[in-house]
Amino acid sequence: MLTILVAGSFFFPGLFVLSKRCLKRVPGLRWSEGDAVIVSARLVSSIQAIMASSAGYIIASSCEDIIEDQHWLTSSYILFAVPYFVYDIYAMFMCYWHKLRVKGHEDGSAPRDLRTAFSSYLRREFLMVLHHVVMVTVCFPVSVFWRQGKGDYFQGVMFLAELSTPSVCLGKILIQYKQQHTLLHKVNGCLMLVTFFICRVLLFPYLYYAYSRYASIPFYMVPLMVPWQYNLGAGLLMAPQVYWFSLICRGAFRLFTRAPRAPPSAPSSIAKVDLDGSATQLSPANGYSPQETERETDTH
Repeated sequence: MLTILVAGSFFFPGLFVLSKRCLKRVPGLRWSEGDAVIVSARLVSSIQAIMASSAGYIIASSCEDIIEDQHWLTSSYILFAVPYFVYDIYAMFMCYWHKLRVKGHEDGSAPRDLRTAFSSYLRREFLMVLHHVVMVTVCFPVSVFWRQGKGDYFQGVMFLAELSTPSVCLGKILIQYKQQHTLLHKVNGCLMLVTFFICRVLLFPYLYYAYSRYASIPFYMVPLMVPWQYNLGAGLLMAPQVYWFSLICRGAFRLFTRAPRAPPSAPSSIAKVDLDGSATQLSPANGYSPQETERETDTH
């Protein structure tokens, strides 16, 4: 157990550092520190998502009995991925810090010190940081110890929620470099909308449906039959997904209903526009801000 935790603790930060150095030094790229940090953070998130969804598919497809069947990969990947959520809080802050500095250069205001910036980051990204903290302090012990080896199928299906992450990350990168006028951005936006809805919103009703079939009871009776802790946990995990999905829908609606506009002449480093093409302020770390104000920069 400790070996897997240590491996994850080195893998995700190490991949972030390696990616950042490559983006800054590879001939033809040589990106700035800020650009390299932001893109590297999204690259690591995408790789973790691919690994998690692959593990989820293997686990779910191998469990015939959705309650009793076990797969060694379930607990192993949970242990490996826990350090990712700790690392990602740091990576999101670094993205926020670099974009705050860029905004300070653009409007003439000096960037704040790290301590003040971190306090601002915690206030602005409270929901995302809380989500990561809950994953480590609540979901981790529940998944590894409290389950007592039961329900690996459900855990595998939960891993499949990460299928939506690569399209979210690609969308942020395209927006960062002001490519929201391109066909790729619109196609990716549709993919993000569909995958997020299926993998993160419909996921929880599906878990209830799967149990209703297993227990041979009506779907609507499942919440009354399972322990209240399961209903509470599902509700707390689903609520932010529904909120973020509503923001994605609003952004997608503006994207496909706005008047066509010419592509930008020269993308600026780090600074970007929102999904609808209008300039806004610093957006939340999840990148789903529906606001349209002066100017925006985005973090993961």
